[in-house]
Amino acid sequence: MRERKGPGQNSDKGAPGRHAPAAGGVAGDGAVVFVCVACEVPLTGPLVRLPEVPEAPYYEWWEAEEPGPSPATVPAGCYAVETEPYGAPLVASEVPTQVMPRYGTMSDERGRWLVSRGPRGNIVVDPDDARGLEDHHVSPACCGATPTGGMNQRCSCGTLVGTLSSDCCCPYELHLSPDRVRAVLP
Repeated sequence: MRERKGPGQNSDKGAPGRHAPAAGGVAGDGAVVFVCVACEVPLTGPLVRLPEVPEAPYYEWWEAEEPGPSPATVPAGCYAVETEPYGAPLVASEVPTQVMPRYGTMSDERGRWLVSRGPRGNIVVDPDDARGLEDHHVSPACCGATPTGGMNQRCSCGTLVGTLSSDCCCPYELHLSPDRVRAVLP
């Protein structure tokens, strides 16, 4: 069971990611392209680094005339590094807290609060900036993917590279795994 809250607090500070060097300016000026480490296929166009992951835009998904994703957390053409745990595994917590950044609270079938113990350092991008990714075991939701089941996006070579969050009640984000992608100059 998941509870959606309004705009959440975001204290994520942008620390350099393992494979994502700091960037600034416009595309071509400090921009990077993320590629699959297994096959070197580009997974994004040129992206410029933000200092931190922005707050997810407030979106009244329950009032929407048509179901679909929320507005993207990260602006098009940009990326940010997630400093908090994100995605699976989810473990029981003694206190109610956000299960992962910008996601709200969640409990398991026994009523225990859950919190992410997933990886840190994910590269967060606008899902519309991704290229050639395929869905893989997407957690079921009414109109999109949820990040609770772990990595759900794979490169055309078959390597799992990221976690898409695209259901109407979730932040619209793609988290690329820093161990599965690397930044290269455009």
